[in-house]
Amino acid sequence: MKASSSFVRKSSSAASSPALRAVGTKSGPHGTSLVSTGLAHLDQIIGGGIPVGGILMIMEDLEAPHHMTFLRYFMAQGLVHGQSLLYATPLSPPQAFLGTLPALNKDTKDSYRRQDSLDKTSEGEGLRIAWQYRRVLNEQQALDSRRQRQKDMISQLHPVSNMQNCVPGLNHEYCDSFDLRRPMERLILNRANVECINLQIETLCFLREKCEYFFSSISRLEDGLQQIGRVAIQSLCAPQSLHLKESWDTLNFIQFLKGMLRVSNAVAMITFPASLLSHSFSVRLQHMADILLSVEAIPDESKEMSIMVMDYQDIVGFLRILKLPCLNTQVPTIPDAVMYAIKLMRRRTVLLERLNQAPVDVTGGGISGTAAGVLCSGSVSGHSPLDF
Repeated sequence: MKASSSFVRKSSSAASSPALRAVGTKSGPHGTSLVSTGLAHLDQIIGGGIPVGGILMIMEDLEAPHHMTFLRYFMAQGLVHGQSLLYATPLSPPQAFLGTLPALNKDTKDSYRRQDSLDKTSEGEGLRIAWQYRRVLNEQQALDSRRQRQKDMISQLHPVSNMQNCVPGLNHEYCDSFDLRRPMERLILNRANVECINLQIETLCFLREKCEYFFSSISRLEDGLQQIGRVAIQSLCAPQSLHLKESWDTLNFIQFLKGMLRVSNAVAMITFPASLLSHSFSVRLQHMADILLSVEAIPDESKEMSIMVMDYQDIVGFLRILKLPCLNTQVPTIPDAVMYAIKLMRRRTVLLERLNQAPVDVTGGGISGTAAGVLCSGSVSGHSPLDF
């Protein structure tokens, strides 16, 4: 008779549960599913994206509206993937912010190809290559131009079929590229499921009811695909809102929101002005975030900062990593860096780079005023018994 053991290996729920099948998601670590923030650099920094059911909070800086840029990317990516969106803001009217969402940068690959062909042609002219190779280049360029003319003719004859790439959720990557200089296509905005709430006139009870209805309306698509919902709350507890002094009600609402996000296949991005809140309330609010970031304005014409930081003239702000997600695991994620520089490239896209400090000049006795000078040469003022 085979002896039975009382010890039974339990399979991990995170490992045994299948990954979420939804448009705009990908598998993450520890059995989680990730949703893009709309900015590829930010996704890479926080570990691939926002875990489904998580909350990303951004601490605002009163001197810089960088939190609104991250909100635009977050909302635009959701609309492109055809995901439902709940947007609450103290600004009036809230629908006006939708007109500032960036457009899809659909011409990136085509421009690269055209630039490649132009570079090859100019290189061939400059080096005076053989006429056979030049003929091949000319034929390829003519073929590309012919194909482009055919696409233009088809788009003029069938404008609806030309806009299939703009239909939410069709033929889009996990994280798309956006152009901040152009507004989002009207077709995407018209077909999007967006609920806007004005926090100037609505209370937290009304916002809670709207969230309940929003999460209950997230439906299942065809072929067993799930639908992802996105909640974007701008400037929570701002002076313009009605619930500025309702600290405990706000914490209860965030606790309710976290519970609903966990069971509704949704994510949230919330920004709040931490400097306008009490210290205890701000700390409690930060503790309830799964991912916590803060944006900081760059000092105007700071000579010390320009000496310490490389490429200071290209930086428009700073992004600080305060907390990363720790779901289905007890081991917290350690970021590669804590501070990142926010750069605006050609006014069309945001670039996040690790903050690089300029090298210290140790020639000519310049080490005496630095941290290395303090550590290596002993006390700066007077003698210490530990000097040797």
